Amino acid sequence: MVLDTHTLVWLLAGDRRLSPAVVEVVRHATATNQAFVSAITPWEIAMLVAKNKLAFACDVLTWLDEALSQPGITLAPLLPAIAVDSVRLPGAIHGDPADRIIVATARHLRATLVTADAKLLTYGRGGHVAVLATSTADEPAE
Repeated sequence: MVLDTHTLVWLLAGDRRLSPAVVEVVRHATATNQAFVSAITPWEIAMLVAKNKLAFACDVLTWLDEALSQPGITLAPLLPAIAVDSVRLPGAIHGDPADRIIVATARHLRATLVTADAKLLTYGRGGHVAVLATSTADEPAE
């Protein structure tokens, strides 16, 4: 599984926006070393901190180092194939480069993307990437 940026932040903060069922699925993935974070996620988190949209009790680099050293969480490299796939994604997906790289990472790993992003959930429901909503409230209307 690939954790969307907000999913990683919420997971490590114990945020209730992650349903207990999703937390259990993620815990199983970390126990089997199957939880990945896209290489773009540290950049995205740093940008959110720089724009004062996210804050931590410590420096962002310290937080990232601690987050990425959690057992079972692996930083997926940004391989050339992922970079190229991010601009060749099938179907209609919005233009956010970070989201495109996260989706391409999940596709490359043949992994489920865990997200609350409605656009990505809809994209996944179109059959382009496996998705898991962070809670039932995140499910797009059918």
